[in-house]
Amino acid sequence: MKKQDGLVGALTLIALVVMVIAYFSPIWWVSLTAPNYPKDAFPDGIRIHFHFNQVANGCKVAGTGTRIANEIIQGDLSSETERWNPILDANKNVDKDAKGLDCVHEMNTINHYVGMFPIETGAPVERPLAKYFFGFFVIMLIAFILPQRRARIALLIAGFLMVAVWMLVDQFMSGKLDAQVQNYILAAGTFFKEPDRIAAWGENVRLISEIVIFGLIAGMVVIVVGVAKSRQFQLVLPLVPALLPVFFLITYAGWLWYFGHNLHSWAAFTVKPFMPTVFGEGKVAQFSTYSYPAWGYGLLMLIFVCLGLALLIRRKQLREDPDKE
Repeated sequence: MKKQDGLVGALTLIALVVMVIAYFSPIWWVSLTAPNYPKDAFPDGIRIHFHFNQVANGCKVAGTGTRIANEIIQGDLSSETERWNPILDANKNVDKDAKGLDCVHEMNTINHYVGMFPIETGAPVERPLAKYFFGFFVIMLIAFILPQRRARIALLIAGFLMVAVWMLVDQFMSGKLDAQVQNYILAAGTFFKEPDRIAAWGENVRLISEIVIFGLIAGMVVIVVGVAKSRQFQLVLPLVPALLPVFFLITYAGWLWYFGHNLHSWAAFTVKPFMPTVFGEGKVAQFSTYSYPAWGYGLLMLIFVCLGLALLIRRKQLREDPDKE
């Protein structure tokens, strides 16, 4: 039994460390290529990396990429200038002498051709609140390692209390929620000139964020009560973090669907609503799209394997020893 407890602890500890690393790692990447985006300026295409808490620039080398990108965009839109001023105005703000290329900006520009929302408006609740969920998962995993129920419950109460206070102070007293709503409004307003509508979207982000925050606190209470009432309930502690790769894919695919099915009518090019490529290669107009897991997703799969094994071992212990807590 002690050997099994040690194995459970080791597997869970490995998963915990890997989970912390995964939080700061690129989980998925997307790239767009086209014949008029030369390889010497865009060796990886227009590439971005999705993290749990941000969308990052994936372009490595592009000394003249910004200048070339502006020339391509303005050249392609020469016959559309009168009806397509926003994209030209947006590119005036790009430093043509920049040493590197901001591919998040470039992809927003490309997506704007078909009336798609700016990338930064995706997951406006999930990204800012991800750190609290990871804190929630860390407490659950540490508690799962403990072999005694009383110690497990005590740690859950203390840990969840710290995460809840951190979240409430950070979001409400420190003004992070207000800043997140404002950032969403600014991102949406980059290309969209509908202030009243954007302000309403911002209030929706605030409301949903508040629901998620207090929903997470309610989830903490359920976990504590469940572990206190049933020894089998402890299996939920590793199960939820183990499903991180599933949670990410569902969220990622859901936002892709939203972006592809909520196109604006004033776009330079009319495209029927579509589902952007989740995994593999696709085609939109003259652009080829590539969407694949980054190395961070491999870390999520390692978490899944480690916690899955730990859960099975603990489940076997509970079956074989009725006194096991």
